[in-house]
Amino acid sequence: MNTMEKSTPEVSPTQLPLAEIAGMLAEQPSSSGKVNLTAQSSLTTALDAFEKYMKRRGFTENTQQAFRLDMELLIEYLGAGEALSKISTANLKAFLTWMEYLREVPCSPKTLERRITTLKVFFGWLTEEELFARDPSAPLIHHTVSAPLPAVLADEQLQAVLAATQALRQGDEEHDPDSRPHLLVTLLLHTGIKKGECVRIALNHIDLTDREHPALWIRYQQANRRHKERRIALPVRWPNVLATYQQEYAPQQLLFPWTARNLEYVLAKVAKRAAIPRLSFEMLRWTCAVRDKLEGLESEELRRKLGLSQISWYEVEGKLELLAQQLRGTHV
Repeated sequence: MNTMEKSTPEVSPTQLPLAEIAGMLAEQPSSSGKVNLTAQSSLTTALDAFEKYMKRRGFTENTQQAFRLDMELLIEYLGAGEALSKISTANLKAFLTWMEYLREVPCSPKTLERRITTLKVFFGWLTEEELFARDPSAPLIHHTVSAPLPAVLADEQLQAVLAATQALRQGDEEHDPDSRPHLLVTLLLHTGIKKGECVRIALNHIDLTDREHPALWIRYQQANRRHKERRIALPVRWPNVLATYQQEYAPQQLLFPWTARNLEYVLAKVAKRAAIPRLSFEMLRWTCAVRDKLEGLESEELRRKLGLSQISWYEVEGKLELLAQQLRGTHV
């Protein structure tokens, strides 16, 4: 099966990293309306409809091209006229085996990961459109590309970080009290929000109407991202820190009226005072996630809290489990 070797070139993983795919998928609303397909429609016909779907949902051109090439390889393997009703999980697993071991063109781990993602998006969409009673791609497993696990704060590091922010909050003979580091760190530790979401928080996104249940709304101005909006609970005492911070800094619209780089400097200052190598938005996000997992937060609830799509959750959940195992081991 090498007739597609020239017409279907490999797409470099550097052109379309998995993180971009996951982020793109997290922005896609569910499909609406029925497509003009039946269970007897060919795979080729379904691909035509899928291309229209991708354009309608605002997939980037790189993603559209990569997904289309991946599906063309599946068509080459199964046959252009293969009816949707005849495609099973076994067919898809055989296709991936051919892709990984039998095809003459090398398939890197990242490219294989993307192709699994393509199958899940394509057949997940067809299942939403009721062309399949059960998604044939659901049992496919992402073979996580070997990479270091994300860095998280161990217990003693977390205690050192909070001690540092509390000390900065209190001030000393040489420095005025500064509640900004404590507000920022505790917000990130309890919400797990991303850097881009943090810098966009407006004061009216903080809901203090119920003092016993304060919350943060993550908002998006872009219409195609508004389905990502979510409400995240805040600690009961966090509004007290916020009140002190407002007295010190008097923000008018944004909670943090500085650039992301400036806030990174704040975290670096905390890390230095806590005597740890580094502290970042990403580290605090993963620390929040793994501790929520250890405390028993249900996977679906944690996925929504982090603002992740079902597709991106496949890889994240596996990493969280490994991190949780590591932290549990330190408690033995």
